[in-house]
Amino acid sequence: MTVKSDKEALLQSLKFYAEFLKTVNEDIFLTTPPIDGWSYSEVYSHILSANLMSFIALEKCLNKTAEIKSRKADWRVRLILFLGRFPLGKLKAPATIADLVKKITKEEASNQVIRIRKKIEELNVNFKNFDANYKMKHPRLGYLDAKQWLRFMVIHTKHHEKQIKRIAESFD
Repeated sequence: MTVKSDKEALLQSLKFYAEFLKTVNEDIFLTTPPIDGWSYSEVYSHILSANLMSFIALEKCLNKTAEIKSRKADWRVRLILFLGRFPLGKLKAPATIADLVKKITKEEASNQVIRIRKKIEELNVNFKNFDANYKMKHPRLGYLDAKQWLRFMVIHTKHHEKQIKRIAESFD
């Protein structure tokens, strides 16, 4: 769970999203799956917009424009970050996040994946300014520092890989 390993894991997960886009046609990408719920398009919209917002929070922490909070995250949050996964079961996105979900095209999704990958690749240098006391509030997890935001991005992005696979199985 180093910055380097989290960065590599996130880039690997984003590679999954980029490669998957090449395998699905536009009509299916936009179609609500037989299992109901979000289409591929809406999953991509959610995960990519969440990653962009998370990245902004991470940058604010690194740039020391975030709030100063010395209190550690709740033990449950620390456990999620340590284990690298969310608790079992389906979780609904907070309303503020779910309201941002929309159908996007494959091209829009591809462009956003590329944009996020570039931002992640540029992260190396910035963590030299890391200070665990600079934190931004997550809608569910509370205040997170820059390293925790990066870890959250890894966990959240991988979590939705499973959703993409479930949708794919429902179309078979």
